[in-house]
Amino acid sequence: MYRFLLTPRWWGINLFVVLAIPFCVFMGTWQLGRFEDRVQSHEQAEKQPDPSTRAAKPLDELLPVDKVTSGRPAVASGTYGEQFLVPGRELDERQGFYVLNLLRTDGGRALPVVRGWLPGTAGSVPVPAAPKGEVTVTGDLQASENIHSDGVNTRGGLPAGQLGMISAASLVNLVDYDVYDAWVTLPEAEAGGTGGAMKPVPAAAPQGSGLDLKAFQNLGYTGEWFVFAGFVLFMWFRLVRREAEAVRDVALGLVPEGGESGESGQVTGSAAAAEPEVRPEAGAGSPAEPEAGAVGVEVAKAPGSVQGS
Repeated sequence: MYRFLLTPRWWGINLFVVLAIPFCVFMGTWQLGRFEDRVQSHEQAEKQPDPSTRAAKPLDELLPVDKVTSGRPAVASGTYGEQFLVPGRELDERQGFYVLNLLRTDGGRALPVVRGWLPGTAGSVPVPAAPKGEVTVTGDLQASENIHSDGVNTRGGLPAGQLGMISAASLVNLVDYDVYDAWVTLPEAEAGGTGGAMKPVPAAAPQGSGLDLKAFQNLGYTGEWFVFAGFVLFMWFRLVRREAEAVRDVALGLVPEGGESGESGQVTGSAAAAEPEVRPEAGAGSPAEPEAGAVGVEVAKAPGSVQGS
């Protein structure tokens, strides 16, 4: 009954099932691993002391920025250069913008420094000037932003002097010198202008270190992949069952081997067999029609009869 599983069509179906189920299980396991990694990193982060309370170190000793060095106080010296405004940033449930200056270090590269936050619209609020001369800053180290970071503007079209993303990839197109692939935010406020004193921007937790929405998305994707695997297996069993039932019906004569129903042909044959042959009776009414053979005999004899008379 199950010989149909060896046909070319079923070879293709079986191959798809054999490849699809392990793939779904692998993807579900991978997503589950991502979720477990986030849970583990979150637990480790809770056990570690606050990075901002640890001793400050020179910037170059903390690079590259990772989950361990993110938020650590970094020390750098140099002179402030170009200033940029980073619009669309929220602080204390209020809309405003960051004030960012590039600190040109003695090594030649520049470190983006977020000096503070001001409420309002970037470009319409007076911004305090950066300190002149050689300065030494101590700020909480942060990794470069990406398109998934909170508050990032990826639409473009910003006025000159404004920046949508704090990253070396964005700044190298605006200045003619190298930029560190990191930035710092000052933990202490600087005096502001008419817009009020700039507020310090708190350091953000490194991405992937907490139980955020993305962590629970990984958990949801895990369930979806396992559901897909079960659905593929369910549909395969269903198709096998329907095919087996069709083979059984053919074996029992309920369906012809061609797969098409023969009910109409059976009904026509039965009706033709059951319908009686109707012939007119001789006698009163109309004469009975002679059979074809009889007519031929009578026609043949007619000339002879005439000649004899």
